[in-house]
Amino acid sequence: MPNPTAAMLVIGDEILSGRTRDANMHHLAQEFAKHGIDLKEVRIVSDDRDAIVAALNALRQGYDHVVTSGGIGPTHDDITAPCVAKAFGVAISVRDDARAILQEHYDRQGSELNEARLRMARIPDGATLIENPVSAAPGFTLGNVHVMAGVPAVFQAMVSSVLPKMTGGQPLLSQTLRIERGEGDIAGPLSALAERFTDLSIGSYPYQRNGVYGANVVIRGTDGGRIDAAMSELSALFPEAVSH
Repeated sequence: MPNPTAAMLVIGDEILSGRTRDANMHHLAQEFAKHGIDLKEVRIVSDDRDAIVAALNALRQGYDHVVTSGGIGPTHDDITAPCVAKAFGVAISVRDDARAILQEHYDRQGSELNEARLRMARIPDGATLIENPVSAAPGFTLGNVHVMAGVPAVFQAMVSSVLPKMTGGQPLLSQTLRIERGEGDIAGPLSALAERFTDLSIGSYPYQRNGVYGANVVIRGTDGGRIDAAMSELSALFPEAVSH
Protein backbone atom coordinates (compact mmCIF):
# COMPACT_ATOMS: atom_id res chain seq x y z
CA MET A 1 0.00 0.00 0.00
CA PRO A 2 1.29 3.51 -0.77
CA ASN A 3 2.11 5.80 2.11
CA PRO A 4 -0.50 8.31 3.29
CA THR A 5 -0.07 11.75 1.73
CA ALA A 6 0.02 15.14 3.42
CA ALA A 7 0.13 18.85 2.74
CA MET A 8 1.10 21.78 4.94
CA LEU A 9 -0.53 25.21 5.02
CA VAL A 10 1.66 27.95 6.52
CA ILE A 11 -0.41 30.98 7.49
CA GLY A 12 0.88 34.47 8.15
CA ASP A 13 1.82 37.80 6.62
CA GLU A 14 5.10 37.71 8.54
CA ILE A 15 6.27 34.71 6.52
CA LEU A 16 5.40 36.24 3.16
CA SER A 17 6.97 39.58 4.09
CA GLY A 18 10.28 37.91 4.88
CA ARG A 19 10.22 39.18 8.46
CA THR A 20 10.03 35.64 9.84
CA ARG A 21 11.79 32.59 8.45
CA ASP A 22 9.61 29.46 8.57
CA ALA A 23 11.24 26.52 10.37
CA ASN A 24 8.15 24.39 10.80
CA MET A 25 8.04 22.91 7.31
CA HIS A 26 11.56 21.52 7.72
CA HIS A 27 10.64 19.89 11.03
CA LEU A 28 7.35 18.46 9.76
CA ALA A 29 8.98 17.02 6.64
CA GLN A 30 11.57 15.21 8.74
CA GLU A 31 9.01 13.82 11.19
CA PHE A 32 6.63 12.71 8.44
CA ALA A 33 9.47 10.98 6.57
CA LYS A 34 10.31 8.95 9.68
CA HIS A 35 6.62 8.11 10.21
CA GLY A 36 5.95 7.04 6.62
CA ILE A 37 3.75 9.98 5.60
CA ASP A 38 4.64 11.60 2.27
CA LEU A 39 4.60 15.41 2.44
CA LYS A 40 3.59 16.36 -1.10
CA GLU A 41 2.79 20.06 -0.99
CA VAL A 42 3.40 23.18 1.11
CA ARG A 43 1.45 26.40 0.61
CA ILE A 44 1.96 29.78 2.28
CA VAL A 45 -0.98 32.17 2.50
CA SER A 46 -1.48 35.60 4.05
CA ASP A 47 -3.77 36.45 6.95
CA ASP A 48 -6.71 36.64 4.58
CA ARG A 49 -9.89 34.73 5.40
CA ASP A 50 -10.90 33.87 1.86
CA ALA A 51 -7.37 32.73 0.95
CA ILE A 52 -7.13 30.51 4.03
CA VAL A 53 -10.54 28.91 3.46
CA ALA A 54 -9.85 28.29 -0.24
CA ALA A 55 -6.46 26.74 0.46
CA LEU A 56 -7.85 24.54 3.25
CA ASN A 57 -10.66 23.20 1.08
CA ALA A 58 -8.32 22.44 -1.81
CA LEU A 59 -5.71 20.70 0.33
CA ARG A 60 -8.03 18.67 2.56
CA GLN A 61 -9.73 17.24 -0.51
CA GLY A 62 -6.45 16.33 -2.17
CA TYR A 63 -4.45 14.74 0.65
CA ASP A 64 -4.92 12.34 3.54
CA HIS A 65 -3.62 14.84 6.10
CA VAL A 66 -3.30 18.63 6.22
CA VAL A 67 -1.24 20.41 8.88
CA THR A 68 -1.62 24.15 9.38
CA SER A 69 0.90 26.38 11.11
CA GLY A 70 0.18 29.80 12.57
CA GLY A 71 -2.74 32.07 13.37
CA ILE A 72 -4.17 30.53 16.55
CA GLY A 73 -2.89 33.06 19.10
CA PRO A 74 -4.74 35.79 21.08
CA THR A 75 -4.49 38.76 18.70
CA HIS A 76 -6.94 40.15 16.14
CA ASP A 77 -4.99 38.73 13.19
CA ASP A 78 -5.13 35.16 14.54
CA ILE A 79 -7.97 33.95 12.33
CA THR A 80 -7.08 30.35 11.52
CA ALA A 81 -9.61 28.71 13.86
CA PRO A 82 -12.69 30.49 12.47
CA CYS A 83 -11.42 29.93 8.93
CA VAL A 84 -11.20 26.19 9.58
CA ALA A 85 -14.75 26.27 10.95
CA LYS A 86 -15.93 28.10 7.84
CA ALA A 87 -14.16 25.64 5.52
CA PHE A 88 -15.97 22.74 7.22
CA GLY A 89 -19.27 24.59 7.57
CA VAL A 90 -19.47 24.27 11.36
CA ALA A 91 -19.89 26.70 14.25
CA ILE A 92 -17.06 27.85 16.50
CA SER A 93 -17.18 28.95 20.12
CA VAL A 94 -15.18 29.01 23.34
CA ARG A 95 -15.19 25.41 24.52
CA ASP A 96 -15.24 24.41 28.17
CA ASP A 97 -12.36 21.93 28.03
CA ALA A 98 -10.10 24.38 26.21
CA ARG A 99 -11.10 27.16 28.60
CA ALA A 100 -10.26 24.93 31.59
CA ILE A 101 -6.79 24.21 30.20
CA LEU A 102 -6.10 27.92 29.80
CA GLN A 103 -7.61 28.82 33.17
CA GLU A 104 -5.35 26.35 34.96
CA HIS A 105 -2.31 27.59 33.04
CA TYR A 106 -2.86 31.28 33.78
CA ASP A 107 -3.88 30.63 37.40
CA ARG A 108 -0.58 28.83 37.85
CA GLN A 109 1.23 31.82 36.35
CA GLY A 110 -0.73 34.31 38.44
CA SER A 111 -2.08 35.92 35.26
CA GLU A 112 -5.60 36.78 34.14
CA LEU A 113 -7.47 34.76 31.54
CA ASN A 114 -8.65 37.88 29.75
CA GLU A 115 -10.75 38.20 26.60
CA ALA A 116 -7.71 38.17 24.33
CA ARG A 117 -6.33 34.97 25.83
CA LEU A 118 -9.78 33.40 25.79
CA ARG A 119 -9.70 33.65 21.96
CA MET A 120 -7.30 30.68 22.09
CA ALA A 121 -10.12 28.53 23.52
CA ARG A 122 -12.29 28.97 20.41
CA ILE A 123 -12.67 25.50 18.91
CA PRO A 124 -14.82 24.48 15.91
CA ASP A 125 -17.67 22.08 16.65
CA GLY A 126 -16.63 18.43 16.36
CA ALA A 127 -12.88 19.04 16.73
CA THR A 128 -10.58 17.20 19.13
CA LEU A 129 -7.86 19.05 21.01
CA ILE A 130 -4.14 18.74 20.32
CA GLU A 131 -2.07 18.91 23.51
CA ASN A 132 0.34 21.79 23.95
CA PRO A 133 2.76 21.05 26.82
CA VAL A 134 4.79 24.21 26.12
CA SER A 135 2.29 27.06 26.48
CA ALA A 136 -1.00 25.24 27.20
CA ALA A 137 -3.18 26.78 24.45
CA PRO A 138 -4.33 23.75 22.46
CA GLY A 139 -4.38 23.10 18.77
CA PHE A 140 -7.13 20.95 17.32
CA THR A 141 -7.95 18.32 14.72
CA LEU A 142 -11.08 18.52 12.59
CA GLY A 143 -11.51 15.83 9.97
CA ASN A 144 -8.14 15.41 8.31
CA VAL A 145 -6.93 18.92 9.24
CA HIS A 146 -4.53 19.36 12.16
CA VAL A 147 -4.30 22.98 13.33
CA MET A 148 -1.09 23.96 15.12
CA ALA A 149 0.70 27.03 16.41
CA GLY A 150 3.32 28.92 14.42
CA VAL A 151 5.90 29.30 17.21
CA PRO A 152 8.45 26.55 16.40
CA ALA A 153 8.80 25.14 19.93
CA VAL A 154 5.02 24.88 20.28
CA PHE A 155 4.56 23.54 16.75
CA GLN A 156 7.11 20.80 17.42
CA ALA A 157 5.40 19.83 20.67
CA MET A 158 2.04 19.63 18.91
CA VAL A 159 3.50 17.47 16.14
CA SER A 160 4.80 15.11 18.83
CA SER A 161 1.34 15.04 20.40
CA VAL A 162 -0.59 14.22 17.25
CA LEU A 163 1.84 12.11 15.19
CA PRO A 164 1.30 8.83 17.13
CA LYS A 165 -2.41 9.08 16.27
CA MET A 166 -1.79 9.42 12.53
CA THR A 167 -1.61 6.28 10.43
CA GLY A 168 1.81 6.03 8.81
CA GLY A 169 3.47 3.80 6.27
CA GLN A 170 7.00 2.89 5.26
CA PRO A 171 9.64 5.36 6.52
CA LEU A 172 11.50 7.24 3.80
CA LEU A 173 15.13 6.14 3.52
CA SER A 174 17.93 7.88 1.68
CA GLN A 175 21.60 7.66 0.72
CA THR A 176 23.79 10.41 -0.74
CA LEU A 177 26.80 10.36 -3.06
CA ARG A 178 28.91 13.50 -3.48
CA ILE A 179 30.29 13.72 -7.02
CA GLU A 180 32.81 16.44 -7.90
CA ARG A 181 31.61 16.90 -11.46
CA GLY A 182 29.25 19.41 -13.01
CA GLU A 183 25.65 18.37 -13.54
CA GLY A 184 26.15 18.49 -17.30
CA ASP A 185 28.65 15.62 -16.97
CA ILE A 186 26.47 13.40 -14.77
CA ALA A 187 23.00 14.09 -16.21
CA GLY A 188 23.11 11.31 -18.82
CA PRO A 189 24.14 8.46 -16.48
CA LEU A 190 21.70 9.70 -13.81
CA SER A 191 18.83 9.70 -16.28
CA ALA A 192 19.62 6.12 -17.30
CA LEU A 193 19.82 5.06 -13.66
CA ALA A 194 16.48 6.69 -12.90
CA GLU A 195 14.88 4.77 -15.77
CA ARG A 196 16.09 1.48 -14.26
CA PHE A 197 14.93 2.37 -10.75
CA THR A 198 11.55 3.96 -11.33
CA ASP A 199 10.43 3.03 -7.81
CA LEU A 200 13.06 5.35 -6.31
CA SER A 201 13.51 9.11 -6.29
CA ILE A 202 16.92 10.19 -7.58
CA GLY A 203 17.74 13.87 -7.16
CA SER A 204 20.79 15.95 -8.05
CA TYR A 205 21.64 19.00 -5.93
CA PRO A 206 24.54 21.07 -7.30
CA TYR A 207 27.09 23.02 -5.28
CA GLN A 208 30.23 25.06 -5.78
CA ARG A 209 32.99 24.86 -3.20
CA ASN A 210 36.43 26.47 -3.52
CA GLY A 211 35.98 26.83 -7.25
CA VAL A 212 35.01 23.17 -7.69
CA TYR A 213 31.61 22.28 -9.14
CA GLY A 214 29.88 19.16 -7.92
CA ALA A 215 26.55 17.62 -7.01
CA ASN A 216 25.09 15.69 -4.13
CA VAL A 217 23.05 12.88 -5.64
CA VAL A 218 20.38 11.67 -3.23
CA ILE A 219 18.54 8.38 -3.70
CA ARG A 220 15.30 8.06 -1.72
CA GLY A 221 12.75 5.33 -1.28
CA THR A 222 11.13 2.94 1.18
CA ASP A 223 13.01 -0.23 0.14
CA GLY A 224 16.51 -0.28 1.60
CA GLY A 225 17.63 -3.10 -0.68
CA ARG A 226 16.66 -1.20 -3.81
CA ILE A 227 18.44 1.91 -2.57
CA ASP A 228 21.58 -0.15 -1.91
CA ALA A 229 21.41 -1.58 -5.43
CA ALA A 230 20.99 1.82 -7.04
CA MET A 231 23.77 3.28 -4.93
CA SER A 232 26.10 0.46 -5.95
CA GLU A 233 25.47 1.18 -9.62
CA LEU A 234 25.92 4.91 -9.07
CA SER A 235 29.19 4.39 -7.19
CA ALA A 236 30.50 2.19 -10.00
CA LEU A 237 29.72 4.94 -12.52
CA PHE A 238 31.63 7.52 -10.45
CA PRO A 239 34.28 5.64 -8.43
CA GLU A 240 35.87 8.90 -7.25
CA ALA A 241 32.65 9.96 -5.49
CA VAL A 242 32.17 9.99 -1.71
CA SER A 243 29.09 8.67 0.06
CA HIS A 244 27.74 10.48 3.10
